[in-house]
Amino acid sequence: MGNLGILIKNLRKAAGLSQTQLAQRHGMSRATISGIENDTIPEVGIRKVAAILGGLGYELTAIPRHRRKTLDELKAGGIHD
Repeated sequence: MGNLGILIKNLRKAAGLSQTQLAQRHGMSRATISGIENDTIPEVGIRKVAAILGGLGYELTAIPRHRRKTLDELKAGGIHD
């Protein structure tokens, strides 16, 4: 979760919030927020992450890392010409 922890930390700081303030907004302990930001919590529920991001004005989404091109896209690209 390292990248996510760094993202949450940066978003929290940009919002001008302390770890304690963010924790209080979402009914969590400051230690939980610290653990998320520093990647020291072995597992964090997706609902907690979504709540934190939502409270900071963001949403949790999933995007593919790599998408294979369709046959039509390959044909349009002239790969086999």
